Order: sequence, then structure tokens, then C-alpha cells
Amino acid sequence: QVQLVESGGGLVQAGGSLRLSCAASGRTLSTYAMGWFRQAPGKEREFVVAISGTGITTYYPDSVKGRFTISRGNAKNTVYLQMNDLKPEDTAVYYCAAALTVSTAKSQPAYWGQGTQVTVSS
Repeated sequence: QVQLVESGGGLVQAGGSLRLSCAASGRTLSTYAMGWFRQAPGKEREFVVAISGTGITTYYPDSVKGRFTISRGNAKNTVYLQMNDLKPEDTAVYYCAAALTVSTAKSQPAYWGQGTQVTVSS
């Protein structure tokens, strides 16, 4: 079992930056592919980014490519999401997720955090 806890959300003006963290307990994250998802009010949950267990491979949809960066912490039990040039449409609850493969990390992760709110004002 993997427990995930996100932090780092908050209120930021458009064009600003935030870094989200996802800390794990229960098992080391180095064996898991990780993903971030987001859900805005009234919308379905949306895939944001994923990283392979080795950290070598990452996936970004066009909506965040060039602005968001996922990385793994040196301690291997933390994953970060650096978000730059934030836009009002990035406003959502952001969820960290873990999966055994990067394919499932992008679509149907087995483990989820509780989410952290990101609000971008115009």
C-alpha cells in the first residue's frame, strides 16, 4: 500500500509559479511510475504529467508542455511538479498518483493522494 500526500498548492497570480510536492509513505516511490492529475470544478479529472520509475521518461499534454516539469526528489520518496507561467485555466485540485507502469500512471493509477488546491487569479 502506498499513501500519497500532496502539498504546495495555493493562490497565485497569472504568470506566477508554484511547486507541488508529493510525499509517499508505506513504500518507496522509486519502483512506481508517478503522475499528476487535476480536476477543475464541473470538469472531469485531467491528466497533467507522468514520469517513469527511472525518471528518464516523462509525458506532458500540450496544455502544460513547456510550462510544467515533473521531477523526482533525491530521496526517491518525493515527486515534484514545478508549474511556471500559470494561467487561470490551470485552476484545479491537483492530485498525485502512483502506478506500476507509466502507461497506467497516465490513465488508471492505483494510488491517489487527497489533492491540493491551486488557484490562479487573472
